[in-house]
Amino acid sequence: MKIVWAPWRMAYIKNARKPRGCIFCSKVRERRDSVNLLLHRGQHAFVMMNLFPYNSGHLMVAPYAHVKSLEVLSADSALDLIRMTNLSLRVLRAEIRPEGFNVGMNLGRVSGAGIEGHVHLHIVPRWNGDTNFMPLFSETRVIPEHLRATYRKLRAGFRLALQEKGTLRQGPGRDLKRVHPRL
Repeated sequence: MKIVWAPWRMAYIKNARKPRGCIFCSKVRERRDSVNLLLHRGQHAFVMMNLFPYNSGHLMVAPYAHVKSLEVLSADSALDLIRMTNLSLRVLRAEIRPEGFNVGMNLGRVSGAGIEGHVHLHIVPRWNGDTNFMPLFSETRVIPEHLRATYRKLRAGFRLALQEKGTLRQGPGRDLKRVHPRL
């Protein structure tokens, strides 16, 4: 028998109860980006790693606005959500080189939304052969890289992508790396 070592999962097992309040709202207000795995803050949306990922590099893109569904977002927030998604895809391709992605939203409890009250988009990098027997037989998913190592790699990738001239603009002449909301 082979042993799968995934010590970070113990935090999930011990703290499996749902947090009080909205994790997106509370984590972005804390201003402890590395502790909370926040990778980038845009004008109306932000990018953070999933603390309990399906795969290495599993990201979530969320608006600052606490709304249940996509159609309730302002046009600026919806546009920034897509801009952050595009930036995230670019960084993931450069830093961890997935062969594909699952990108989507779960709107409402019956769709599988774990956090119903705050709309967010998941980006799950995929590689050929990344699904195996473990989830089927033992309800265990194996993540090959530690979250903190992935965070450091992706954080550097976001910084590099934003330093490149003309990479991403937020409205006329407003560079995203200089735009931060006041919460």
